[in-house]
Amino acid sequence: MLPGRILLIALATCWTAVPADAATIQIVMENLVVAPAAASAKVGDTVEWVNKDVFAHTATARNGDWDVNLPPKKSATLVLKKAGAIEYYCRFHPNMKATLTVAP
Repeated sequence: MLPGRILLIALATCWTAVPADAATIQIVMENLVVAPAAASAKVGDTVEWVNKDVFAHTATARNGDWDVNLPPKKSATLVLKKAGAIEYYCRFHPNMKATLTVAP
């Protein structure tokens, strides 16, 4: 196969990996609170957790789907890969909890 064709196939694969209407949902952790506590998204959307606190947090899914570490004053992202209602919490501050409902 020619190198140009490989590049074209690679580009086509990348472009179809994320739906054209994918969105970014921002969730903020500040003052030991997750806001919003209930959010909705679709498969293919990106969740951006923003930690505005001076200490670390996590966004840990109770079903084991993800465990995102959030250093102080930093953010992290995750592309949603499957549908469902996922409860998550901060491992360091278990009272910080929320639900993310992901539609197909």
